[in-house]
Amino acid sequence: MQQGNRIYLSSPTTYGEELQYIQDAFAKNWVAPLGENVNEFEKEVTSYIGVGHAAALSSGTAALHLAYILAGIDEGDTVLCQDLTFSATANPLAYQHANVVFVDSERETWNMDPRALEKAFTQYPEAKAVVVVNLYGVPAKLDEISAICEAHGAILIEDAAESLGASYKGINTGRFGKMAALSFNGNKIITTSGGGMLISDDEELIKKARFLATQAREPKPYYEHKVIGYNYRMSNIVAGIGRGQMIHLDSHVEAKTEIYRTYEKAFSDMPEITMNPYLPDSVPNFWLSCILLDKKSKVTPTMIREKLEAENIESRPIWNPMHKQPLFQHCDYITLKESVSEDIFERGLCLPSDIKNTEEDMDKIIRIIKRMFK
Repeated sequence: MQQGNRIYLSSPTTYGEELQYIQDAFAKNWVAPLGENVNEFEKEVTSYIGVGHAAALSSGTAALHLAYILAGIDEGDTVLCQDLTFSATANPLAYQHANVVFVDSERETWNMDPRALEKAFTQYPEAKAVVVVNLYGVPAKLDEISAICEAHGAILIEDAAESLGASYKGINTGRFGKMAALSFNGNKIITTSGGGMLISDDEELIKKARFLATQAREPKPYYEHKVIGYNYRMSNIVAGIGRGQMIHLDSHVEAKTEIYRTYEKAFSDMPEITMNPYLPDSVPNFWLSCILLDKKSKVTPTMIREKLEAENIESRPIWNPMHKQPLFQHCDYITLKESVSEDIFERGLCLPSDIKNTEEDMDKIIRIIKRMFK
């Protein structure tokens, strides 16, 4: 049972190891955006993923912003970005005044459709970069998308904010793009309360990221700045939380997987409900378990969400596609025929996926949903 009897979508789960690293930082007076915890957290994450280098930052949004800067994205540059995602994927492109073109999803993973991406390149051959997202912890068709980017000379940037611990064809997400962004927000698979990381095999890019993240201060005895910098570095205190969380990453993925399997089994005899899909050669981290209702269903996602909320149970709509956002209505949107992202948004729902859910919690959620279809 959750705090105050509320069942959450996905809340932080802490253990105690985090405090050891925090207390060590206080004992050594490293209460700053640098220190042993920052350095070691970067090493632990890169070792886990199998990538060369990392810069621990204040948020996943900061990581994406620096990735876009380092990719050379500037005013007027065209970037092809996944449509079905959270706004933090696209907002930093707006910071750079890029020409953002949104690309529709496919139904096998809910992520960027390689066929729509190819269509986008025919209309925008000048596109400098592609931003793909591993939605809800499910890897996209990353090899196909990588090959398309390479063929068109575009930089691939992977928004892996939701997919730490997931893999595609035996390779961890975060390793497919020139750069990738991770998020350690409070509701993610592991948390630092707030934080992110930029990862890459290119050491020079990460060195530049650290430089830009610390106000782009030149190596002078006085303060000199030749380019605009940012206050994006991760705190040594926050990094200590991350080090304590990394110990439990695999167990978190296992718990999230069990939640997905529980829902999958419970709804297996209901043609009105299907789970968010994934490819057989991928291993999602199942950060959030989602359902998609049949087009003929008289029960709607809003009805389920409101029924659960009446029982003090949190659920959430699928991300509202970026091309539908008032902020991005001026941007082009590339789809094959019907809009898949809109359809998933209209018929989908994120179910409670908190690893602290008890068996009784899961039974209650499932029972409420099933009763609505009788």
